[in-house]
Amino acid sequence: MPKHNTVLVNIVDTYFRDREFVYITHRINSYAVDPSVYFETSKIKNLRAFVVVSNDYKAKSNAEVEMLFSSKPFKIFDNLEDAVSWVKSSVLA
Repeated sequence: MPKHNTVLVNIVDTYFRDREFVYITHRINSYAVDPSVYFETSKIKNLRAFVVVSNDYKAKSNAEVEMLFSSKPFKIFDNLEDAVSWVKSSVLA
């Protein structure tokens, strides 16, 4: 399991053990993520969806590639308010 997934699994086990949650990443700075991490991340049973928030074209393009590796719902938003609204109305409603 990649190091970053181990950290995420530990956080889930500590804070979200008995609760469903959505992972929202607010990408203020553009960076790429190794898409293979989504194979392991998708195995987290109580993770309902994954959301990337960015208004940067390159960050959104990277997220579109990452989306292909996730078996969980995966959305991309321009701003945090729209992302949270979608989570509340569609995923955790």
